[in-house]
Amino acid sequence: MKIVDIRLTGLAGGTVEGGWANDLKPEDDLNTVVEVISDEGLIGVGSAMTGKALVEAAVRLLRPVLIGERADEPARVTEKLRQSYFWQGRGGTVEHAISGLDIALWDLFGKICKQPVARLLGGYYRHKIKPYGSMLFDEPGPLRDKLQQAVARGFKAIKLGWRPFGRRDRKFDELLVRTAREAVGPDIELMVDAGGSEQYWPHGYKWALETAKMLARYDIVWFEEALPPDDLEGFIELRRHSPVPITTGEVLTRRQSFRPFIEQHAVDIIQPDCTKCGGLTEAWRIGWLAYDHNVLLVPHGWNTAIGLAADLHLTASLPVARYVEFLTPSPYMDDLIVTPFKPDGEGYLHVPETPGLGIELNREALQRYGI
Repeated sequence: MKIVDIRLTGLAGGTVEGGWANDLKPEDDLNTVVEVISDEGLIGVGSAMTGKALVEAAVRLLRPVLIGERADEPARVTEKLRQSYFWQGRGGTVEHAISGLDIALWDLFGKICKQPVARLLGGYYRHKIKPYGSMLFDEPGPLRDKLQQAVARGFKAIKLGWRPFGRRDRKFDELLVRTAREAVGPDIELMVDAGGSEQYWPHGYKWALETAKMLARYDIVWFEEALPPDDLEGFIELRRHSPVPITTGEVLTRRQSFRPFIEQHAVDIIQPDCTKCGGLTEAWRIGWLAYDHNVLLVPHGWNTAIGLAADLHLTASLPVARYVEFLTPSPYMDDLIVTPFKPDGEGYLHVPETPGLGIELNREALQRYGI
């Protein structure tokens, strides 16, 4: 079975607010649905966390190597793409596009084999996993309302991130965290993401350490992106002294970029994003490297229901995994597939066991949000 075409659909009209851009609008284009079409009519579906224009440009570059390739060898085919065009894209847009293609190829491989992706990645270590509802911080009043709504949607774990946390002063940061803990009570797990990958991040190691000490008083599960994403030495020092687990990794691409953070124990948790880091193939390799160094992998997932499906299969196939990220509320999570993912009564998502990723695109929603 051969690859004969690639179809790309940008998503706009339901884009949620983003911590990295104050003026982000619903019509902004930040995610692209990638479909790989075989000569026998089977279609694999993936997602890239990059706008359509950028993915189109990258796919135009990659197409000569991709078309005519086997449709049932995702890891080899996407590594061929990576190796063939390394001088034009060791990371960034080209790797983001390869990520969407890789996810789609795994979905296609599963449909060809009539097996779920998790089994093809090596097998199910678990059949359900806890999602954490992921959202941005807000002023105390609206923040309390957003948290209570998330709990009502069934989330037993919630992550809060970015502005206004870390942008005013320490007293306000603690007010936000105290408000969050009081709003959800002692039994809901809370995570905090400072958003240190934002442009011109002003804080360093000492701010991060003092903030980590404050977070520990409120039983915060982990402290994410407390420093700029390239500050390896800072993360090593912070992880050594922080009373709460330290995590980063969402902006890194290619397994080689993750290696020093894992091997030098710069983090307790590493967070590759399947829709950016190189797809399921790279995330799976990163996961096993992390496991060998006693670092937990928790995939970053501020994207789509397709990315969430990929994350579920990834975490199912790793020996140790505890969470997946679930952007909420978001039309691209709630509307984009025929049967949306929802936490069960215990706050878990069940990993699909049908062929491929185990999801079906909602074509009406794709047409509504597609560009």
